[in-house]
Amino acid sequence: MRTHTDEPSRYDATEMARFGQDLLSASGMPDERASAVSQVLVEGDLLGHDTHGMALLPRYLGEIAHGRMATTGEPSVIAENGSVATWDGKRLPGPWLVLRAIDWATARARAHGSATVVIRRSHHIGCLAAYLDRATRQGMLLLITCSDPSAATVAPYGGTRPLFSPNPLAAGIPTSGPPIMVDISASVTTNGMSRRMGKKGQRGEHQWWLDANGVPSTDPSVIDADPPGTILPLGGVDSGHKGYGLALMIEALTAGLAGHGRADPPEGFGATVFIQIYDPEAFSGRAAFVRQTDWTTTACRNNAPRAPQTPVRLPGQKGCLLRQKRLAQGIPVSPAVWPLLEDWAQRLNVAAPEPL
Repeated sequence: MRTHTDEPSRYDATEMARFGQDLLSASGMPDERASAVSQVLVEGDLLGHDTHGMALLPRYLGEIAHGRMATTGEPSVIAENGSVATWDGKRLPGPWLVLRAIDWATARARAHGSATVVIRRSHHIGCLAAYLDRATRQGMLLLITCSDPSAATVAPYGGTRPLFSPNPLAAGIPTSGPPIMVDISASVTTNGMSRRMGKKGQRGEHQWWLDANGVPSTDPSVIDADPPGTILPLGGVDSGHKGYGLALMIEALTAGLAGHGRADPPEGFGATVFIQIYDPEAFSGRAAFVRQTDWTTTACRNNAPRAPQTPVRLPGQKGCLLRQKRLAQGIPVSPAVWPLLEDWAQRLNVAAPEPL
């Protein structure tokens, strides 16, 4: 057991994926599903989304231990109409369900041009960006978004009471080189980042939150106050109508199409998910699609930067570079997270990896 420091230790990505799989398998999850969940969490860490990487694993293990995440069984098919399907995830592991849905939709998009799966009652699905490469490396365009009907930390624009979850939205867009990987949310920041900053006593760079009286704040801890404040919609006090509109659209694509959401009794930590795959070959052809995306990405990179020392980047570019670095140098694991993982390793009699 390593001693506590304020600096994160680094761990080999393959070893961390193995460690995560072993912990989940020891908790009763079949190996294939455990591998899928662990790989998605590690991919989140590789891309720099460390609030949605292995930091989620102790929470997942706790959900399994308390019977709130199912480890066995199959999702139910609520509806299936050609290239459109609705599944009941039965609170099965979210990453495994999403990867399965992407594979289902990819096969049908090849036949029909596009395909869509919505999933109700999935468990938490982790980092959305972690799924994008699975589609883009096959030349497919992927849209994925989710909402959590049991969570409310974001107020509608002009309101002061939490109503929505941050409602993330991601898109993987193929090019002839690295894909464009968009991963945003309908809120200014996320629950995970807000709570991490709150625990550290940190303030936001801008007024990203409202207290319960509707006063804009730089203090993330207001979302856990009594009564609670909220995270502002994307656009903040001045332009939050944009994030509000995006949140409503995401609620329609997830809860609306899945037929399950905030109108139903809360069921705990989870997700309602929308996954859509497009095959450019069925439209104007992949070559024509990539010609357009390549032109656009080149034009963005060549755009005169506002700050000369900071050239224009594409969404996902930083994550791709960070992924290469972390594959070579290891994944940093926060000293606040590692003891939780070690505790589960001891409980489940699983060997933990050594730091690099």
